[in-house]
Amino acid sequence: MHSRTSAMTAFLSALALFACNNEQATTTSSGQAERQPATAAAGTSQANPFFTESDLYFKYPPFDRIETHHYRPAYERGMQEQLAEIDAIAAQSAPPDFENTLIAMERSGRVLDRVDRVFSAMTSAHTNDGLEEIRSEMAPRLSAHNDQILLNSALFERIRTVYESRDSLGLDPESYRLVEQYHEDFVRAGALLSDEDKERLKGINSEIASLQTKFSQNVLNEVNASAVVVDSVEELAGLSEDAIKSASKAAEERGLEGKYLIALLNTSGQPPLASLENRALRQRIHQASLARGSRGGEFDNREVLSKILKLRAERAQLLGYENHAAYSLENQTAATTEAVNERLASLGPAAAANARVEAEELQALIDAEGGDFELASWDWDYYTEKLRKAKYDFDESALQPYLELDNVLEKGVFYAANQVFGLSFKERTGEFPVYQEDVRVWEVFDADGTPLAMFIGDFYARPTKRGGAWMNAYVSQSKLLGTEPVVANHQNITKPPAGEPTLMTWSEVTTMFHEFGHALHGMFSDVTYPNFSGTSVPRDFVEYPSQVNEMWSVWPDVIANYAVHHETGEPMPGELLDKVLATQKFNQGFATTEALAAAILDQALHQLKPGEVPGGDELIAFEARVLEEAGMAVPAVPPRYRSTYFSHIIGGYSAGYYSYIWSEVLDADTVEWFKENGGMTRENGDHFRRTLLSRGGSADAMELFRDFRGRAPDITPLLERRGLN
Repeated sequence: MHSRTSAMTAFLSALALFACNNEQATTTSSGQAERQPATAAAGTSQANPFFTESDLYFKYPPFDRIETHHYRPAYERGMQEQLAEIDAIAAQSAPPDFENTLIAMERSGRVLDRVDRVFSAMTSAHTNDGLEEIRSEMAPRLSAHNDQILLNSALFERIRTVYESRDSLGLDPESYRLVEQYHEDFVRAGALLSDEDKERLKGINSEIASLQTKFSQNVLNEVNASAVVVDSVEELAGLSEDAIKSASKAAEERGLEGKYLIALLNTSGQPPLASLENRALRQRIHQASLARGSRGGEFDNREVLSKILKLRAERAQLLGYENHAAYSLENQTAATTEAVNERLASLGPAAAANARVEAEELQALIDAEGGDFELASWDWDYYTEKLRKAKYDFDESALQPYLELDNVLEKGVFYAANQVFGLSFKERTGEFPVYQEDVRVWEVFDADGTPLAMFIGDFYARPTKRGGAWMNAYVSQSKLLGTEPVVANHQNITKPPAGEPTLMTWSEVTTMFHEFGHALHGMFSDVTYPNFSGTSVPRDFVEYPSQVNEMWSVWPDVIANYAVHHETGEPMPGELLDKVLATQKFNQGFATTEALAAAILDQALHQLKPGEVPGGDELIAFEARVLEEAGMAVPAVPPRYRSTYFSHIIGGYSAGYYSYIWSEVLDADTVEWFKENGGMTRENGDHFRRTLLSRGGSADAMELFRDFRGRAPDITPLLERRGLN
């Protein structure tokens, strides 16, 4: 998961996942950062570690010196310093030019950038009450800070002057694009509004910022509060021994001795439902999942979301757009709501039809076993696994002994990166500070042996961590600033009891490859301006490289390398591997329907005018009506997220969840290209890196794709993959 940065990322909210870093790095004549010897020694201690750039290798964050009390004063100083820098740019007497206006802005806000990157990461990965208090306080203040910059009339006039003369400045393509990007960002932020409308916009932005923070906090609190307590081990029949041990340990940690705790993921579906034999318990877990944020109480998100939607709709109209979706999509590759609606409408009903066929098969299996009940959503995964076993003689739980975390990561993810791109990895956990004991660190080397990046892996779930999986950059590459990448991947894999191996599900394996695709996008960045670094691309393009990287999880040479039994070291039997590959299209009706249903719901919520937004008590009924009208109402297939825990649309993916299926068109076409051109070769990897991955957002996204593929994307491979042709 990721979101696109704009030219103003360093100024924006604590939701920003990547931006620029300190420009005071020692640089060589080539503009690249001159690395100090590979040591993690911290050097001179500072009163507040954010006030100066890190002196660790790659400017790696000094987590061991960062305390909760450092964030507030760092934010204070960061905002104060940046406003002084911006005021100086806006008030200077020299005529505006590219260097004294655009480059000066790219260099501004170093302290704020440092603190915001770490703070944003910690509130997602390892939060606490103190951080959440600061988050609630800072959200509206950061919004106001952003508005002071984006709505600064004198500053905008300088940007507009440079923009209007851009064709005569002799700029290189990346610099030319930077001018256009800044101008677009300021206009979209309200720079052309009247003073009265600017004041209203500031109020809307501040209120949205506070509500979004509240929504996210409620989601995390509900995940923890909705965990299902089970009284006896007999009720857990069907779960693996490791899963039962983990449930027992989770209960003990909450003081529930002798009981078992089933923690929830942030999706509607929950992994234990695939193997739990106790139907009543399956129902209890599933209903607890769906009820999150809409069951009353202090963490209920219905009214919070309704207010956010109304304010977004009002803001869009204030800025001259019909609705928030139209505003949000304007600078994406999709460009219009019509294009997105057409794509979803062309895929959704066909996917739902496939899901209904699958439902009939599952019902037939239930009937054949003498089950006197109708297939419900909490039955789907359980009977799907039974059907998979019957059709393919394949039980997905049989895979787990061959999917040990270290093997998947080092012999799978890292191995693929080595074979395709020539990368190598040296683990440096223990040499660099981390924010939680399970976090690990690697140094990444390019094919010629030169250091390329630092990679942080945070793979285990914990109560202080939000759900899902994501990548973030603590430092992003920029020739202008002399910085190079420090990137992190996060997952929510259940940590086993001490001394036990971490055995992953197939979904977790796919996710690990996916998130590392984002990491590669950040590591390979080779751009001048921080605004365009790495994953700073349109939201409906950013998922594309990460989806492509999923290909290697099932590539024969790769899976043969990592899928070995954690006890015996024996490779996964050939027949089991064949079954994995044979079942790639199995249950695709369900998978595609739940994803498209969430995307359709997202669009429906954000294509409303202010007066059309349902109240909090009407949201769930609105969801049902939208899916019915779209032909997506398959009773046993709920959307992947219900609106009250749909974190994507509160963060960087509002009106943007369609991005996954949109990007998958490019992904499927790219996989075909690799297959047509010899598959896993360095030549293919270097071409992908050179024409697309290394260029970040420095050129139009679809131009990058055409440079790589030699033509516009073809949807046919996606239709074949999803069984929609």
